[in-house]
This record gives sequence, structure tokens and C-alpha cells, in this order.
Amino acid sequence: MKSKSFRFLWVGQSMANLGDIFYIVGLISILYTLTESSFILALVPFFNMFGRFISGMISPLLLNRYPLKTLLVYSQISKTLLLLFLALILEINIISSVLVIICFVFTIAFLDGWAAPASQSMLPRLVSKNEIVKANTFFSIINQTVNLGGWALGGILVAFIGGQKVILLTLVLFSIATFMMTKIIDPTEFHKKNSKGHRSGELKEGWQIIWSNPMYKSLFLLMVLDTIADVVWIASIIYIFVAEVLGETEAYWGYINTSFFIGMVVGGIICSRFARVFEKNLKYALISFSFVICILTFIFGLTKIAWLSLFFVGFIGIFQQLKEIASNTILQKSASTEELPKIYAVQSSLGSLLFAVSSLLFGFLSEIWGVQIIFIISALLLGLSAIYAMVRHHRFSI
Repeated sequence: MKSKSFRFLWVGQSMANLGDIFYIVGLISILYTLTESSFILALVPFFNMFGRFISGMISPLLLNRYPLKTLLVYSQISKTLLLLFLALILEINIISSVLVIICFVFTIAFLDGWAAPASQSMLPRLVSKNEIVKANTFFSIINQTVNLGGWALGGILVAFIGGQKVILLTLVLFSIATFMMTKIIDPTEFHKKNSKGHRSGELKEGWQIIWSNPMYKSLFLLMVLDTIADVVWIASIIYIFVAEVLGETEAYWGYINTSFFIGMVVGGIICSRFARVFEKNLKYALISFSFVICILTFIFGLTKIAWLSLFFVGFIGIFQQLKEIASNTILQKSASTEELPKIYAVQSSLGSLLFAVSSLLFGFLSEIWGVQIIFIISALLLGLSAIYAMVRHHRFSI
């Protein structure tokens, strides 16, 4: 935790994450000014996820040929240069095409798609084995704090200085992130893989690693179920829940998001405080918190009392954080340095695709059956995930 490289990683990643939020907020503001179309605005998160999905699919080719630090640095440099180009053409008003802006969104997301698994895989290399829980907890707290403040601050900045100036601010954050990434020293020696077979074999490598190991496969299946279930927390579904079930104004949508993120931060603090106890009981934490989240989600979906919904969603955030830390730590302690980035690449790629498709499906089902039924479906999926974790508990021993 006192490693300078770990410090450079979390500061650099925080700047990059905050920049990602600011640039999306700024672009949405610019696109709305150009089109005033909600459909066009919806294309931004869609192509953002689609870019990450495509990038995640081809990332094994890069992970076999380049060190993690190289991928992190060049990804961030490329994002910074692209954003500089976008900022320049926005500043001199030579861009009015929505298609051009969407292409920028896709390309930047594509570059970020291999940086995410590289960053996650770098973390356990920069701390000792007995500090992985603390490192994951600290990273999670920082990420949730950035998420909690980033969207709110981004909205305020857009209101005061406009979308174009927010893009320029993002450029500064990306530049800081790039500098920080260059200062990281990876102690793990890189061995370039000389692939004699077809590239299609390399693309399947992450999948083969997951399916050949019972623990990786079980963690992967839990991730799939949880990703689909977590779609209920997207803005469109929560917005409908607030209006139709709670009978509150749009402000309560913000309160629910804030309560969830505060819960995540509190969960990280709890984990940090009891890190040693938590580390000795990772398997039981994963299983028990899965059941707790299932029950709380079910109750939240049936709640019609506004203030009580904030209470439940805050606790969901706490246990969600603890569960994610347990899952990440089990994987990081079990996988080799060569396996880990490829596993994360598959998770990131499929997770993006599942989330995008499930968002459309849940949105459609909420119109047919009502939003409360969607939360019940989510709770059932979480229950299935918890039962599977309990049945396969022996696979999570490390």
C-alpha cells in the first residue's frame, strides 16, 4: 500500500475515470444543443459500451504482445490525443455532425477497453499478497467517490462553463493520468508470447482459461447473473420507479443514486476496518452477502415509502461493495499474472454486451409488466446467483 507505483496507479486511474465522466457529460450537453433528441443522447452510452465490448474481444492479442504498463500508457496517450483533436475542432466550430462525435465516443471507449483489464490486473502486482484486500478496498472507495462526485460536479460544470470547456478540463485530467501511468514500475517480468497458431486461438484464450478452471468458471457465472440483475439500477428504470411507485419528483432519482454510492463508500470503509477478518472469510462473505443483496433488492422493489427506499438502497450499496471486493480478491489471489488480465478482459467484454442488451430487455419488460416486476426478476436472478455460490462453495477456497 506504501508502494509509489500503487500510488501512481490509483491517482492516474482516478484522474482517467473522472475525465471519462466529465467528457461524457460534456458531449451529452453538446449533442443536446445540436439535436435536442433523447434518442441521439441514448447513442452515447450505447456506443461507449459497444466500443468497450469490441476492444475487450481483441484485447488477448495485445495482452500477449505488450506489457500491462505499455498498454495502460499508450491507451491513455491515445485517448488524450483524440480528445485534444475533438476539443480543437469543437473550439473552432468546424464540427456539426452527430456521426463524427459518436465516432469519437466509440474510438475512445475502444481504447479504454483494454486499459480497464490491464489496470485491474496491475493492482495485485504492486502490493504484497496480504495487502490485496486493503488495496482492493482502497481502490473501490476511490472509484465510488469519483463516481459519486463526478456526475454531480460534471453537471454543475456544464451548467456554469458549458460542454466545450468541460471537454478542455477533461483534457487536463487525461494528461495528468498519462503522466502518472508512465511513472508506474511493474515488478513482474513480461514474457512475450510467440503465437504459432491462428489469431482466432488467441482470441479464445481468455474463455479457455475460464472454462478450464472450476473456480474461474463459477466466478464468471456469478458475474453474468449479477450483471443482468444489476440492470435495474440504470437511470431509466429508477426514474420510472421514482415516478410511478414512490410518487416523487425527479429529485428523488438523484437521492437514490447518492444513497447507493454512499453505501458503496461505507462498505469499502467497513472492509478496510476489518480487512484481516474479511480476508480470512472471503468465501463466506461472497455467499452470505449475495443472499442479503437478493433479499434487500426484493424488499426495495415492493417498497412504496420514499424515505424507506433510501434506507434499503444504501444497505444494498454497502453489501454490493463487500461482495465485489470478496469476488475480486478471490480471483486475484488465485489467478496467475498471465491469466488475470485475460480473465478480466473476457469479463469486461461480455459484461458490456450483457448490460447493453439487458438494459433494452428490462426497459421493454417494465413497460409491459410494470417496474416493480423488474425488481422481482432482478431479486430472483440474485437469488439464483447466491444459491449457485452456496452449492459451489468449495470452489472458492484459496
